[in-house]
Amino acid sequence: MPKISRDTPLAEITLRRYEKPTMNDRDLVRKFCLSVGLLQPGDSRDVVVDVLHVMLKARQRREELHSEEVKNHVMTSRKESKLPMLGIASSNIRRQLKRLKDLHLIETNANLYRISEWNNITEIFEDKIHNFILKSVLSRVRDYVKKIDEEFKGE
Repeated sequence: MPKISRDTPLAEITLRRYEKPTMNDRDLVRKFCLSVGLLQPGDSRDVVVDVLHVMLKARQRREELHSEEVKNHVMTSRKESKLPMLGIASSNIRRQLKRLKDLHLIETNANLYRISEWNNITEIFEDKIHNFILKSVLSRVRDYVKKIDEEFKGE
């Protein structure tokens, strides 16, 4: 039997549609994270929301942060919001930063993190997520659809 190649995606994105945004601050960031698949519906482990929230606030000050600084800001934010101190281990903060980086929302330079090119999220979403990731994923799905139609054409 021939060996099957690994089913490892070259790119992956989850998108969800929610009601129009009427909330603000952390809840708005949380809904964005749900919308782009960084957070799963009903997931109580939502530290990625705080990490992105911290990075957005740092962008306002044009401040680059080390992962430990991100962790400290996340802890302060969660304390102020009276949220449980779950998921705040340094290793998990770095993991969440990597997830944000993989989605091109943030970038690193000499172990310092910042929102990509200090851009606003609209620009990042259009340039990186919509035009780059989403178009490439849709294009490949179309390739599979066409191949299926060729392979299983009706007679």
